[in-house]
Amino acid sequence: MAPVTDQHSRATDQHSRALDLDTAFAAVADGALRDGPTGAVGLELEAHLVDLDRPAARVPWGRVCGALAAVPPLPGGSRLTCEPGGQVELSGPPLPDVAAAVAALRADRTVLAAALGADRLGLAPVGTDPLRPPQRVNPATRYAAMEQHFTAAGCAAAGTAMMTSTASLQVNLEAGPAAGWGDRVALAHRLGPVLVAVSACSPLVGGRPTGWRSTRQQVWGDLDQARCGPVLRGDDPAGEWAAYALAAPVMLVRDEAYAEPVRGRVPFSDWVTGAVPLGGRRPTAADLDYHLTTLFPPVRPRGWLEIRYLDAAPEPWWPALAAVTTVLLDDPVAAGRAAEASAATAGAWDTAARDGLADPALHAAARGCLAAAVDAVPAALRREVEALAELVERGADPGTALLDALHAGGPAAALLSATGTAPPETPTSGTHTSETHTSETPATETPATETTEAP
Repeated sequence: MAPVTDQHSRATDQHSRALDLDTAFAAVADGALRDGPTGAVGLELEAHLVDLDRPAARVPWGRVCGALAAVPPLPGGSRLTCEPGGQVELSGPPLPDVAAAVAALRADRTVLAAALGADRLGLAPVGTDPLRPPQRVNPATRYAAMEQHFTAAGCAAAGTAMMTSTASLQVNLEAGPAAGWGDRVALAHRLGPVLVAVSACSPLVGGRPTGWRSTRQQVWGDLDQARCGPVLRGDDPAGEWAAYALAAPVMLVRDEAYAEPVRGRVPFSDWVTGAVPLGGRRPTAADLDYHLTTLFPPVRPRGWLEIRYLDAAPEPWWPALAAVTTVLLDDPVAAGRAAEASAATAGAWDTAARDGLADPALHAAARGCLAAAVDAVPAALRREVEALAELVERGADPGTALLDALHAGGPAAALLSATGTAPPETPTSGTHTSETHTSETPATETPATETTEAP
């Protein structure tokens, strides 16, 4: 056996060696999905950080760092990071089932909220910041370079909004047995519009209704779909993901700790072949790995499946959404019923974001999917899922409460209501449900300032 140092040296050399197209394609395809049983679940939840005494002002970066540095160890094992706009993200470890994943993340959120509350800060887990205009506060070089790339690509406003004013719930599930990958990935996409409508919790931006139930999804739709659009759904999801990745434009070229924005549209494959030189060199396996972190489709294969299309939402909705998403993909009976219920709305991403459950087809699909989920969820989460099913039944979504808070107390009240410090009034007549709403207006090492997966 070769010495460990020699093995490490060879691995490092292979990772830094220039790629060819066949090697790059094979590397992406081989890493896309991992054969194995379903069951394990990982959850990631973002929330907007709010100054409870000055909710209209973004929290300055120095205060963000100080507050998060004071957070004690988290009992559920979540990683704590900070997004470009100061959003705080908890990324939980993979756990045996969704009930365990929710319990761990809830425990971590309790500890985090208490620590932040001592500094008069709160967390608002909603799909878009309902009050404050987009503004980057995290100075990480990756985020500065991303801003420059989006500006050069002609989507500066959507890019800044996505980075600084959106928050999501991400559900990470095993890829499952290889024989079922095609059907499983297709179902994850087919469910997308239904679950966008069910999770919609971003009807407000800048203190006003946008006319979209999920403005977060609308923002993602305004970005480059070669980077953020759905991966094609055929019989070979791993190969399709590899083709998608090589065709996607390069966003950043990283050299040591610096990220250089790419201001033209250069598919990664053109960098590989040398058709377009970037950074004065050809890409390596390390560059390919980094490139994959700049691709944000609604379902992203990473050995497992990242379900990225859910709005962040307050209790009890995010635990219910995590449970529903998991059982509709992992429970065979629920998955079959969900596939049938969602067939008519496959691909209706924009309709789901704009109209949500006001769209009759999406409402019917959502009711069918929730009925399937209620029968399959773990007992520990059944109450939350039954509450979500009742919400869906009357055509409402988690964002309904934000609209009620806006009408009752104004934009600041809407933001504060999501932190749990100023609960909104309980709707009694569904006045602001999706069926009746109409459009009114179209520094420090701690916390982690930059991650390979953000935003």
